[in-house]
Amino acid sequence: MRGGKRLTLPTPEEALPGRSAPAYPLATTHAVNGRRMLPPFPEGLRRVLFGMGCFWGAERLFWQQPGVWVTCVGYAGGHTPWPTYAEVCSGRTGHAEVVQVVWDPRQVDFERLLQLFFEHHDPTQGMRQGADVGTQYRSVIYTFDDAELALARRARELYAEALKALGWVRAPTTEVAPAGPFYPAEPDHQQYLAKNPYGYCGLAGTGVRLPLERLRAACGAAGDPSGR
Repeated sequence: MRGGKRLTLPTPEEALPGRSAPAYPLATTHAVNGRRMLPPFPEGLRRVLFGMGCFWGAERLFWQQPGVWVTCVGYAGGHTPWPTYAEVCSGRTGHAEVVQVVWDPRQVDFERLLQLFFEHHDPTQGMRQGADVGTQYRSVIYTFDDAELALARRARELYAEALKALGWVRAPTTEVAPAGPFYPAEPDHQQYLAKNPYGYCGLAGTGVRLPLERLRAACGAAGDPSGR
């Protein structure tokens, strides 16, 4: 998981051309909970894409959260349609490694997912996460809902304030944007740490907490995007 040293995103003209269909068969069943990983999902569920470095550990973090229906790792945020893992690691697709999190808002709120996201990696590192260096390891949140987009941006602001209050010089570099296409990764990457319990996990937070109640208060003032 430590390839790709490119630190600038390619332009659409520089990006690899990709393909019109996946170069590998897609896994459809989650190896941990047995649920379907690809749409359609049961009515009322929500989804978001989180990138926080290597997607192996990020996926495990979220499948362990009560209220998360299913997870799936893949690629998003770039230009190349249906890339392979090797292509993403080359730095020539523009994609980040992400985990698609599908959750039930009746059981867990979006604010809690944002707390997990910000507290379990270092969102100030730019095009890297610890020893993993490259554009594919950047911090990203891609949402499918305008209200959740606004809430994610507010969470980034609050986390920046929390970091600054504790003397951090660097601010979050997390990209927060509407979701584009999501390309599921190869089957051997799905639920990797369930299949390989002693496999590599690069997750490491800053130790700084996201002020969750302030975020929930902001959510209540703007209208609740989680449907509670």
